[in-house]
Amino acid sequence: MDGLLHQVFSGLATGGIYASVALALVMIYQATHHINFAQGEMAMFSTYIALALINAGLPYWVAFAATLVFSFAMGAIIQRVLLQPLANAPVLALVGVFIGMMLIFNNTAGWIFSYTLKPFPSPFGEGGPMVGGMLSPHELGSTCVTLGVLLSVWAFFRFTRLGLAMRAAAYNPVSSQLVGIPVARMLALGWGLAAAIGAIAGMMVAPVVFLDPNMMAGVLLYAFAGALLGGITNPLGAVIGGFLVGVIENIGGAYIVGTGLKLSLALVIIVAVLVLKPSGLFGKTLASRV
Repeated sequence: MDGLLHQVFSGLATGGIYASVALALVMIYQATHHINFAQGEMAMFSTYIALALINAGLPYWVAFAATLVFSFAMGAIIQRVLLQPLANAPVLALVGVFIGMMLIFNNTAGWIFSYTLKPFPSPFGEGGPMVGGMLSPHELGSTCVTLGVLLSVWAFFRFTRLGLAMRAAAYNPVSSQLVGIPVARMLALGWGLAAAIGAIAGMMVAPVVFLDPNMMAGVLLYAFAGALLGGITNPLGAVIGGFLVGVIENIGGAYIVGTGLKLSLALVIIVAVLVLKPSGLFGKTLASRV
C-alpha cells in the first residue's frame, strides 16, 4: 500500500509538469487551432538559457525570472515575425512550420550547448524524503511551483481585463476586432505566456531527467496525452488531464508495463481518447448544421 501511495504522489508531482505543458499547448490551440509541436523544444532551449545564467554567477531565482522574460519575448517574437504572416496559410504549411521550429531549436541547442547530458540544479535542496517519505524535496517544491503557476494563470484569465481580452481574441477573433480588441497583440501575448509556462516546466523537470536537447520529447508526448484526455478545448481539463497522465504513467510503469515501456502508455491514452471520446473528459463536442 505504501508503494502505491508513493507512486500516486510521485505521479502527481510529475503530472504537474505535464499539466503546465498541456496548458501551454491548449493556449496555443485555442488561439490558432493548431498544436505547437515545438513547445517542448522551446522549453528546453529556455532551460539551457537558465543554466547559462546560473553558471555565469546569477542566483537561481534571478536566473529563473530572467529566463521567463527571455521565454516570453521569444514566444511573442515567433508569433509576430513567423506565424502572423502565415495566419491564412493551409494547415499542412503551419504543421511544417511547427516541425521546422522543433528541429531548429533542437539542433541550435546542440550546436551551442553540445549534446552531452548536463546536471541542472534544484532550488529545493537535496534533503531526505518528505510527506511521510512519499516525495523528495524537489518533487514537493516543483509541485508547489506548478500549482502556483496554474493558479496564477487561472486568476489572470478570470479576473484581469487583459486576460479577458486574450480569452475573447482566442475564442472569437472577428467579434473581438469589432469591439476594439487588438487581436494580433493578444495572440502574441498568448504565445509569450505559453512559452514562459513551458520554460517553468523545463526548469522543474531538468533536475530529474538532466538537461540535453532531447529532454522534453517524452514530456511533450505525455503533455499532449494529458491535453487530449482532459479536453484540448478546455484549459482546466487539460491541467487535470496532465495530473491524471502523471499518475497513470507512474502506476502503469511500476505495476503493469515496466519502466522501460512507460512512454507507450501515453500513446495508448492518445489513441484511446481519439477513438472513444475525441473531445476528452471535459471538452465540448461542437456540432454544426449544414
